[in-house]
Amino acid sequence: MGMTTTFSRPSSRALFLALLFATAPAALRGQSHVTTPVAEFGHEIGADYVLPDYTQLLAYWQKLATQSERMVLDTIGTTAEGRPQVMAIITAPENQRRLEHFREIARRLARAEDVSEAEARRLAAEGRAVVWIDGGLHATEVLGAQQLMETVWQLVSREDPETLRILSEVIVLAVHANPDGMELVSDWYMRNPEPTARSTAGVPRLYQKYIGHDNNRDFYASTQAETENLNRVMYTEWFPQIMYNHHQTGPAGTVMFAPPFRDPFNYHFDPLIPVGIDLVAAAMHNRFIAEDKPGVTMRGGANYSTWWNGGLRTTAYFHNMIGLLTETIGNPTPQEIPFIATRQLPRGDLPAPVAPQRWHFRQSIDYSVSANYAVLDVAARYRDQFLFNIWRMGRNAIERGSRDSWTAYPRRVLAAQRVLADSTRTGSAAAQAGSAAPAGTNGPPPLARGTAADFERLLRDPADRDARGYIIPGDQADFLTAAKFVDALLETGVAVHRATADFTVNGRRYPAGSFVVRTAQAFRPHVLDMFEPQDHPDDVPYPGGPPTPPYDNAGWTLAYQMGIAFDRVLDGFEGPFEPIAGLRAPRPEGRVAGRARAGWLLDRAVNDAFSAVNRLLAGGAEVYALERAVRAGGATHPAGTFFIRNGAGAAPRVAALARELGLDFRGIDRVPGGEHQRLRAPRIALWDRYGGSMESGWTRWLLEQFDFGFDVVHPRALDAGNLRARYDVLVLPNGSVPLGPPRTGAGAQPDTSTLTPELRALLGTITADRTGPQLRAFLEQGGTILTIGTGGNLVRLLELPLESALVEEQDGQTRPLPRAKFYVPGSILQVRLDPTHPLTRGMPERADVFFDNSPVFRATGGSAAVRPIAWFEGRTPLRSGWALGQEYLEDGIAAAELRVGAGRVLVFGPEIAFRAQPHGTFKLLFNGLYLASAEGPQRIR
Repeated sequence: MGMTTTFSRPSSRALFLALLFATAPAALRGQSHVTTPVAEFGHEIGADYVLPDYTQLLAYWQKLATQSERMVLDTIGTTAEGRPQVMAIITAPENQRRLEHFREIARRLARAEDVSEAEARRLAAEGRAVVWIDGGLHATEVLGAQQLMETVWQLVSREDPETLRILSEVIVLAVHANPDGMELVSDWYMRNPEPTARSTAGVPRLYQKYIGHDNNRDFYASTQAETENLNRVMYTEWFPQIMYNHHQTGPAGTVMFAPPFRDPFNYHFDPLIPVGIDLVAAAMHNRFIAEDKPGVTMRGGANYSTWWNGGLRTTAYFHNMIGLLTETIGNPTPQEIPFIATRQLPRGDLPAPVAPQRWHFRQSIDYSVSANYAVLDVAARYRDQFLFNIWRMGRNAIERGSRDSWTAYPRRVLAAQRVLADSTRTGSAAAQAGSAAPAGTNGPPPLARGTAADFERLLRDPADRDARGYIIPGDQADFLTAAKFVDALLETGVAVHRATADFTVNGRRYPAGSFVVRTAQAFRPHVLDMFEPQDHPDDVPYPGGPPTPPYDNAGWTLAYQMGIAFDRVLDGFEGPFEPIAGLRAPRPEGRVAGRARAGWLLDRAVNDAFSAVNRLLAGGAEVYALERAVRAGGATHPAGTFFIRNGAGAAPRVAALARELGLDFRGIDRVPGGEHQRLRAPRIALWDRYGGSMESGWTRWLLEQFDFGFDVVHPRALDAGNLRARYDVLVLPNGSVPLGPPRTGAGAQPDTSTLTPELRALLGTITADRTGPQLRAFLEQGGTILTIGTGGNLVRLLELPLESALVEEQDGQTRPLPRAKFYVPGSILQVRLDPTHPLTRGMPERADVFFDNSPVFRATGGSAAVRPIAWFEGRTPLRSGWALGQEYLEDGIAAAELRVGAGRVLVFGPEIAFRAQPHGTFKLLFNGLYLASAEGPQRIR
């Protein structure tokens, strides 16, 4: 037939679809000729002991797209490993012919700009609900991709009234979230010729090239290829009203967790989000019970909440979209549902318990399809309501950003509650109806009441208003990183403007090129969440009890993590602003200024300068780090500034780097006097382990982005020794240095008899007896070891003079602080830096660091071998998130240098490269790498 229904961007879908339906033979459009899974694979989807891979899925979907006029296949981008990432668009044939029209309606309603309520109701009545259903994000959770194949097959083949009604009212986006991972895991499972011996356990590397399971932690930073593809479809192209993210596995003793979720939900997003989730969730649970599919739990049945931003389904909330998550048991190798007595009592969170039994993969497929159909059915029944509500939420956001508005932050509410309680106790407030707390107790009474005047006084302080907008000045030290921050906003659909000329707001003058982010836009919740500190409520089950852990992080403010300078503007403002088109912020044009008979100066405060230096070193250029300030071009260039010596071929390379990276180089006529460090490309060894470490993978991705060369090394290579001959620096990220007995269960070493020699070489762990002597020898011979997070366990393994500061004396023994006293889950804290240390060059005196119950140190015996680099100053270092007992951090060492023989250990407690988000602390890593191989100080000849 010479026809294809797979298309890639940029293409005209309208033209494509017109040609498709004009040329498709009548027989082709009928559903009787659609290939069944059994005909395609030789078995039904979910059969025991078989697992099709992505190559098979892609071929099957391509075939279905040629056989059914209900489906077209869109290639939404390529993956990290270069595979096409596809999305099946499924709806009634008459809707397919008007697909662009319905997509434009979805866009206009989601953006909510220049759309009146009357027009919104008209568009909602005319449009079609857009529902996103994905699978495969976490590839070892194999159910996700398999249920997606089955759902697509059922939607394109079934002729029952419900399916036809759904297709008439709904446009389904069936999105494969991780093609590379499906290929890896399915092939790993099927490699064993004995079906009953097959297992998805022991996959040798990460199922996303760099970040593995953290591919569901990237959706506001948008760093990975797959994330960019998914975000673009979700927030700039299709704007689904409902998105459903499939995961695995369900809580023990159940089949599935499904919404609603437990508290807390995030105060930034619209209240129509949680009640919308409840509406869809009720339809799901109703269907499960009506179809006699018991064992589905909700709310407190698992730890999933709606607080955190950054996951595929959670970032949706901040864009006025109903995000769903299910976690379902199931594996092609049959398994058992265990008997857990407490899961057998029906209750609100588990209305229909499931009996313990042997469970087959096909049963999980059937549950997943039921869940999908429940979502699609409710979307079809309430199509115009979902379409109108996304407009309503967008308009609410625009209106709140256009006037004075306040957010009820938990700390503000708690403070107001305490004021009312104190007033009630003393009788000085008008709210005498509140019950007084017993004498000597802390905290407010249960019903401390006040008046409307108290409300205005306590929760409507003009100084506490939400921002009308944020200005990112174009003259800040690292404006190129600010542009990357704006890229992340654009990729998640946020509208950003750029100043075309200088302008003034509130008496401050800003240069042309500055960025402006107004909050009067539909995605205002996401804007606030990226600029403002998170204030996680104290989630403690009873006074003095251990806190309930958040699902993921408690605080993540991206502007803080990236070290962005910005101003909050509380009143309306105007200026010479133009919207940024596309998904990449404009960069300034790099300049090469001044005569350069001696060479060029390059500002170390700009992160991208490290990329330039690495490229120059790789090309043989002479590069130095100045040990003292230099005056040139009417400005003072501080110690640490890079100096590139002029030489053969240097000038064109510098000009190219200025053009490609947007960097400014200042030419100078004379070589800087005094002694300076000559930089050499560091020979970097980055630890990893069998199965892959996400922390190592993130670091690998980061080093590649900034053009550092490195080798990945595994524990057996470290145990072999002779490290100094090959490397200058070894990087030990979080999780690299275990303490205690070897791991069992998840993350344990696999059976070596099933592995090839190449894979066996990846096995092993860092140990005191085998690895410790080799690491000590590496240090004594002049090597550098840089540790991050629990990689700092190295100081205990090597018995170095540094110990935990988070301890207390109890019964004559020193013990770690209990969680009820100290608990800082995934939050942003501030540290003070030693400005004289080489590791802090290019940085301010204080920095925001990402801290996740991270190590905090103190020197033992006042050892002179320990030089603090960063420490916690004061009793309240929390900047964003949740920190119980943060006063224990005061004066604790966050980063330190320890000398060992001719070498050094650089210890960082906070996660300075966490998920490639904290650009503000990347320099601590990069400077440490340069320090490991630098020569000098020496005079520049």
